[in-house]
Amino acid sequence: MNQLKKIFVVALLFCLPFTSMAWGKTGHRIVGQIAESYLTPKAKAAIKAILGNESIAMASNWADFIKSDSAYNYLYNWHFVDVPDSFSKADFKDFLEKDTAANAYNKLNFLIKELKDKNLSKDKKLLYLRMLIHIVGDIHQPLHVGRSSDLGGNKIKVKWFKDDTNLHAVWDDKLIDFQELSYTEYANAINFTTPAQRAAWQKTPIWQWLYESNQIAFSLYDEITEPEQKLSYSYNYEHYATLNQQLLKGGVRLAGILNAIFGS
Repeated sequence: MNQLKKIFVVALLFCLPFTSMAWGKTGHRIVGQIAESYLTPKAKAAIKAILGNESIAMASNWADFIKSDSAYNYLYNWHFVDVPDSFSKADFKDFLEKDTAANAYNKLNFLIKELKDKNLSKDKKLLYLRMLIHIVGDIHQPLHVGRSSDLGGNKIKVKWFKDDTNLHAVWDDKLIDFQELSYTEYANAINFTTPAQRAAWQKTPIWQWLYESNQIAFSLYDEITEPEQKLSYSYNYEHYATLNQQLLKGGVRLAGILNAIFGS
């Protein structure tokens, strides 16, 4: 009987919804696929030497896949930056620069610096590159730079059509999955930029990437005006352009970082 109880508890745990923590698998792969299209030949070769036959798109989800391994628990806070409240642009930058805790901003800067070290060990190169790819995607998901009080929208309960979910999960994967495209189809559908546009997005400092996401996040908060608000067709129509731009910016900026590290 005790054994049966244990089995029941384990089964129940697998049925419970997991806390949403990043772009879903498709979103991260879209960012990675777009990034790969803008790499210099030298950067491509250097990245292949680290990842082997694993594409950037496939490597982009490693940081979420290993969350089940307690040995990697220390990476938990690397995926996001939660802020106490809405800040002005100057105050937001000041907050990021003064916050010494492990978060997406501090760790992304750390990873860039480390990956420029020619003497970095092979195992660290692989770990750090996978994390960098993932974090750049994460910080372009607006609610990864949301309020700490609601865990980036995880505590804001909404309905996606008839399904109970939360605001964070809607932006992680519900909106993306609603388009019914594979990650390669999606990337091809939105990957249209000019050299001038790419240069402008890439030269913007990293703290400003997070500020852009933060401003979108707080506009999304303002739209939720009732408990368990229903989001459906109109929500998709009103937000898919923002969704696509964030995915595209993430891919273009990831390429910029990778070219700066490996392509010069």
